Amino acid sequence: MSLHRVASLETFAILPTDQRSRRSSDASARARKLTFNPLPQEWDPPAGLDQLHAVGAFEVPRWKRLLQVAAAVFYCLFASGVVFGYAAIKPVLKSEGAYKDICSAPGGLVSEDTCIEIHLNLMFTVAAVATNVAALPIGAILDHYGPRVCGVLGSLFLAIGAALMANESRLPFDGLLFGYLFLALGGPFTYISSFQLSNAFPKNSGLILALLTGAFDASSALFLVYRVIFQKTEGSFGHQRFFTVYLIVPLVVIILQFTLMPSQSYKTVGELVEEIEEPVAEEPDDQVDEETALLQEEERQHRADVIEGLQSVLGSAKADKQAKREERKNEISGVWGVMHPYTAWEQIKSPWFILICAFTVIQMTRINYFVATIRAQYEAIFSSIEKAAEINEFFDLALPIGGILSIPFIGMILDRTSTVTVLVCLVTCATTIGLLGIIPETWAAYGNICLFVLYRPFYYTAVSDYSAKVFGFRTFGTVYGTIICMSGVFNFSQSGLDFLFHQTFKGNPLPVNVMLLSLGLAVGLGLVGFVAIKAKMIKRKMLSEEAYGAFSDPRWNH
Repeated sequence: MSLHRVASLETFAILPTDQRSRRSSDASARARKLTFNPLPQEWDPPAGLDQLHAVGAFEVPRWKRLLQVAAAVFYCLFASGVVFGYAAIKPVLKSEGAYKDICSAPGGLVSEDTCIEIHLNLMFTVAAVATNVAALPIGAILDHYGPRVCGVLGSLFLAIGAALMANESRLPFDGLLFGYLFLALGGPFTYISSFQLSNAFPKNSGLILALLTGAFDASSALFLVYRVIFQKTEGSFGHQRFFTVYLIVPLVVIILQFTLMPSQSYKTVGELVEEIEEPVAEEPDDQVDEETALLQEEERQHRADVIEGLQSVLGSAKADKQAKREERKNEISGVWGVMHPYTAWEQIKSPWFILICAFTVIQMTRINYFVATIRAQYEAIFSSIEKAAEINEFFDLALPIGGILSIPFIGMILDRTSTVTVLVCLVTCATTIGLLGIIPETWAAYGNICLFVLYRPFYYTAVSDYSAKVFGFRTFGTVYGTIICMSGVFNFSQSGLDFLFHQTFKGNPLPVNVMLLSLGLAVGLGLVGFVAIKAKMIKRKMLSEEAYGAFSDPRWNH
């Protein structure tokens, strides 16, 4: 899972200010919208007249915008990331005999239990890969056709997935695999299309993004709630009945899309400012007729309305103060803007991209592998099914709670510390989690889970924050989309890790965990070292430029 983005989902627009960073460039200082379309602009022509255009928040009544945000949080809670509650629903599917007919055939290469484990984990692996790769087409669809089309498509995928899961025993193909796949596709369509609602209340955009992110994290608890119901009813409320009832969710989402939710995205503050600053075409006095004068007056009135609307949605905060705050965050980063002037292809070829992409591939594989195999790992470590089940239940509860609790701390760390410090925190946490995962002690198991559930959202958000700061908003969709897509594709290696765990190492999880820990530490140290060296070089260069500028000041020549 890698859809988190807490800090600035839409690009911050550098509003007019007299003071600018020495590293600011014209390209990076212009007001830009962070497109979710990962395709380069030259591959993807601009929207035509028949395509939807964004609207200003002040054009929609406040009560309606409030209801839209509430509705988005509500359906994200039930739809956006349910597949990541896999660890909770896996025991239910096993107890109901999932894949038993396939794996009970004599003469198999692996035991029946191992065969079922591999099939179920493959179901989750395919879903995790689909969630990441789906970001590629979703970005293009959202940019071209608006959030309503994305929401409707997400609802259809959720409905197909629920129907397949509910009727998997009657289907001539693997209904569990394809059903879980469609549930995974429906999640990001509903979640990503809700991001633009942060622009409905620009002054409170951070709070809205936090609510949506929290709803995404909490949605993994849906299967935990279902497992409790399954156990309380002694298995009578099976997964067929559950997913039949779940069909209500996509139905509600579709109704909301056509009755309440916006068909077009809200404009960012940067787009509104750009609209105001664009010069009005003035005709010579001798060429001005009644129609031209009327059009010019309409344009002036429109600008006045936009200015008034901006003031109403932004409140009394000064634009210059907002710009300076953002500039301070960029300066703290230490590497902000280092790759902004380059093309997407030049950025992708650079060590800045290769190292963060390799680190993301390893960490995402580790995260999803742990989610898929937590019970099996602790069964082997403690030689106790009961203890493993107890730890699994704690993990199911801690996963959504940890995602919510970490939100305010993530923003604080990313905004107030340098990029090198953030990367050091990532590598340190990842290494600590790896070490705790191989210690056969109860305290280590629970400590591992507590740190894991806090690290997971921090990691995903830090990667997107790194991409925005290093590569810039102009190519964000292309670069970040490529990182997530490649990480998703490499997640198929989980099937190989499963085979190593269950067959090669005879159910011993330690060798695989040590291998992942070593790879993550090696690549992580390489990433931290490279960025630290570059940050020092950038700082030295800035100091020399400032010194040169000071001594070249005419006042020094007296």
